[in-house]
Amino acid sequence: MKKIIGFTLLLILVIGGLIGYQKYDAVFAPNVPEKLADKFIQIPTGSDYEDIKSLLIRKGMLMDTSGFDWVAGRMNYRKSKMRSGRFEIQPGWSNRSLIQHLRGGKQAPVKVILTNERLLEEVAGKVARFIEADSIELITAFNDKKLLAEMGLKRETLMTLFIPNTYEFFWNQNANDFLDRMKKEHEKFWSKNDRKAKATKQGLRLAEVYTLASIVERESLQKAERPRIAGAYLNRLERGIKLQADPTVVFATGKFDLRRVLNKHLAFDSPYNTYMYPGLPPGPISMSSISSIDAVLNPESHEYIFFCAKGDGSGTHSFAKTMAGHSQNIAVYKRNLKKRGLR
Repeated sequence: MKKIIGFTLLLILVIGGLIGYQKYDAVFAPNVPEKLADKFIQIPTGSDYEDIKSLLIRKGMLMDTSGFDWVAGRMNYRKSKMRSGRFEIQPGWSNRSLIQHLRGGKQAPVKVILTNERLLEEVAGKVARFIEADSIELITAFNDKKLLAEMGLKRETLMTLFIPNTYEFFWNQNANDFLDRMKKEHEKFWSKNDRKAKATKQGLRLAEVYTLASIVERESLQKAERPRIAGAYLNRLERGIKLQADPTVVFATGKFDLRRVLNKHLAFDSPYNTYMYPGLPPGPISMSSISSIDAVLNPESHEYIFFCAKGDGSGTHSFAKTMAGHSQNIAVYKRNLKKRGLR
């Protein structure tokens, strides 16, 4: 009898030990494979526990799902609404480490890169590649008159909010989050280098500086030339002369592949056509680079009114103070095009 009791106790101890080892193993043993094709997981807003587990399985991040379920229950990780975001998962993590990270660990940020997008739709498409909000949600926000009014903007001037740069975001940002962040970055940008004071000196509102800068941006790829072009446009504005900027006509017609602006394009009726309407257009014709914004704020001081491309392939322009000088520059431009077989 004593042997039977002893054997039974031993058996219980062995079974208990095995069970204990299994539980310990489920909690602390590696359950994330040592090799991962992609270390990042993006958990959408509104996901539940099963959604997250399915994501982990699809990305090959779990070796034992039953152990994960057991530890998740013990750690009270199962919720109807789980934490969303983008997280970096380390190979060899245990269920405990994985759950701790998904529940309270630091998110892995994404980099949103804004460069020289021409249209708001392009901005939405670019941003949607990096954050959870899709392009439809972003465009809806971009067209929300009430929301824009609260920010002191309207659709025509919304592009002035975007300062080209690389920004770190958390992936689970919605459209309003994105606009809020851009508003803060906008204020930060204009508060540096006396930019607001320089705009006032030019007699321009910040949105007008950005609008003119967008035209300068599209006029020349040569950064060194932009302050001179900005100075010419500011001279026109000061003297009440129409800007007559070809890039505004391109924007008005929507023919962004135009290589040459013709008379038929100049006759296109649009408030953005600065050959037809005086002053600045209603808003930017594209995103403006920082160099173009600063060119408008720090223009070259001169008396040039006119300028045209040299046509020699350099991408630079010839400037003139009078129509007679401008006509001579146009003639040189045409001769250069002819020499290059482009006319």
